[in-house]
Amino acid sequence: MNSKMIRVLVVDDHPVVREGLSAMISREPDMTVVAQARDAKEATDLFRSHLPDVTLLDLSLPDKNGVEVITSLHPEFPGARFVVLSVFDGNEDIYRALKAGASSYLLKDSEPEELLHAIRELNAGKKYLPGRVASKLAERITEDYLTPREQEVVQLMADGKSNKQIAVDLKLSEGTVKNHVTNVLEKLRATSRSHAIVEALRRGIIHAAK
Repeated sequence: MNSKMIRVLVVDDHPVVREGLSAMISREPDMTVVAQARDAKEATDLFRSHLPDVTLLDLSLPDKNGVEVITSLHPEFPGARFVVLSVFDGNEDIYRALKAGASSYLLKDSEPEELLHAIRELNAGKKYLPGRVASKLAERITEDYLTPREQEVVQLMADGKSNKQIAVDLKLSEGTVKNHVTNVLEKLRATSRSHAIVEALRRGIIHAAK
């Protein structure tokens, strides 16, 4: 095998997507797919076994999300290069992935040429963000962000729970939960609980259940 080949690990829980990406990459003269993974555990194990140059990583996996995979590997392998692939374009998703250590974030409707370009850029030690992703990231930086507790609260709101039920789940007083809900609405510039949930989904702060 050519020592200059870019060694790629492909991680996606959908076989058709996984095989399609692998076939596309394998056609490139300077790239080879060293392994494929269908979930976070397999991705972590195969990463450690093969130490790929670039990992294509689906954000949504059955056992963990892609950000958690990066978070577990990046401290041990700070030079690892991850391209996060996702259907989610929420600015919070993008922010979390890059903060965890991803070097690129691409949407799954990206052109094949853009994905191949991203792989080559990362292999050269660079980062790559498409214009629309960079715009979303800039939007996230200028917005008020929810604290981890507020994110928990808005997720429980999306699950249809009342302030009283949220208080029981989080072991807080109902008054404290009410304050958190008020902060959530204010930061998301929402006029109601349902509006806040829609805005949290749009930004990628929470996701609808599969």
